[in-house]
Amino acid sequence: MTTIYDQPDKFAASALEGYAAVYGRFVRAVKGGVVRSTPRVEGKVAVVVGGGSGHYPAFAGYVGPGLADAAVAGDVFASPSTAAVARVCRLAHRGGGVLLGYGNYAGDVLNFGAAAERLRAEGLDVRVLPVTDDVASGPADDHVSRRGIAGDLVVFKIAGAAAEEGRSLDAVEAVAKHANARTVSFGVAFGGCTLPGSDEPLFTVPKGRMALGLGIHGEPGISETEILPASALADLLTHRLLAERPADCTRVAALLNGLGATKYEELFVLWPQIAARLTAAGLEIVRPEVGEFVTSLDMRGCSLSVLWLDDDLERLWCAPCETAVLVRREEPGLAEPIPEEAEETPTFPEASDASRKTGRCLAGILGKMADVLHTAEAELGRIDAQAGDGDHGQGMVRGVTAARSAADAAVAAGAGAHSVLAAAADAWADRAGGTSGVIWGVLLRAWSTALSDTEARDEAGVVAGARLALTAVTRLGGAKVGDKTLVDAFVPFVDTLEAKFAETRSLPRAWNSAAAAATTAAEQTRALTPRLGRARPLAERSIGHRDAGAVSLALCAQTVAEILDGGQR
Repeated sequence: MTTIYDQPDKFAASALEGYAAVYGRFVRAVKGGVVRSTPRVEGKVAVVVGGGSGHYPAFAGYVGPGLADAAVAGDVFASPSTAAVARVCRLAHRGGGVLLGYGNYAGDVLNFGAAAERLRAEGLDVRVLPVTDDVASGPADDHVSRRGIAGDLVVFKIAGAAAEEGRSLDAVEAVAKHANARTVSFGVAFGGCTLPGSDEPLFTVPKGRMALGLGIHGEPGISETEILPASALADLLTHRLLAERPADCTRVAALLNGLGATKYEELFVLWPQIAARLTAAGLEIVRPEVGEFVTSLDMRGCSLSVLWLDDDLERLWCAPCETAVLVRREEPGLAEPIPEEAEETPTFPEASDASRKTGRCLAGILGKMADVLHTAEAELGRIDAQAGDGDHGQGMVRGVTAARSAADAAVAAGAGAHSVLAAAADAWADRAGGTSGVIWGVLLRAWSTALSDTEARDEAGVVAGARLALTAVTRLGGAKVGDKTLVDAFVPFVDTLEAKFAETRSLPRAWNSAAAAATTAAEQTRALTPRLGRARPLAERSIGHRDAGAVSLALCAQTVAEILDGGQR
């Protein structure tokens, strides 16, 4: 939802004013839009672009050297008036004529077209360029009926580069129309956008589904399907565009565009999948762009645009420009190639048969822990979300899964108990990340030092390792009992393990008692107030809820207890 504004009906004007104040090095504000503030050569063709607001960085963000000379801005999702278009064109004109670019929407067609006629009557040579890249809005044999979406930037980049190098208005118009004819886009939406002052989005998408063939003015898609993983989404996007590939094309410009509320990280996850499919189709990708270029307020979704390149279009696509949204400079050559990082094959010390047996036992324990933590992932995340960021379950699953794989690999390589647990520790810390990752990595690493690669399992050594692990964790993190952390369960676990083992000399019996103590202590963290970590600023919200780290440690301890009780030594 769009939430920051004073008066909804002045949202567009206020946003444009703020943009011009920030980016004065590129633009100066004029009534109804912005004009380039950097020097321009007399006689240069003026590339003027525009449309409704709500699409930032379209269209004001395109103004600057090498791209547009001015942008006209209407209200949110509304075409600028004929008078506004004409006024901005007059200010942008430098004697070489005007190329007037906009998306192919009814209001824009009427207002930009009427402004062009008015300016021609005044003696200015003005050409119009409606962008028509959206494959969902018209068939391939009726390109002129299509809407303009993120292909706007692609086409305007070509036009701006041609104008910047001094081409005539006829030549700029010709190459811009050529670029438009070779630009196609297709998009999907996961949720609609909300106009400033409105309580509800313009459209909704059912949970777990996505709309196909969206527009950029809050229009719903032409159909729906279930939300797809990145690989399948890449298939969907590229398939629709590759169907219109010209026979002579071997190189392509590509632009993956976020619609306003899709994280850049999500786009970066999707991009390699798209690149792989374009490459597999025999296409060389030239200067790809990933980010937000044509948005729709707070819409969740993305679109893919491609420009089928030829030599001239490629040179213009790569030509320098400098705007708020796109900066292109000559690419420096690498001084020397960067070698690919070789995959390391771990090596382990020689191990005895007895220690290898213990290593296999440890790998089995980690496997069972992985199964249990995977089942508990959602609950651990829910507990963590009470006063944290809700990622504890995910982190534990990532960590234990990596540890399990590393332990299995070490066993396969003939490693002993110490090496198996050390490898698992490093993998856990490397894959899980975050606080729990480093803690469990340190915990298992320290515990591994009490084990041997040459000796049979020593139950006393296992107990001693627990103390080493606790010492390492408290030394690193500084936590103590009462801070509402993993330590609240770990301390009673270790204390009980040592006491019961000294009493019974039985590791299974001692571990069972220790796991019960840890479980009780984890439950008692409900009453505690966090004094460390991310939960500390939200201490009041945490009261009454267990600590996720203490719960997951107790769960792991209980899992091992069940294995030991079953005689899997």
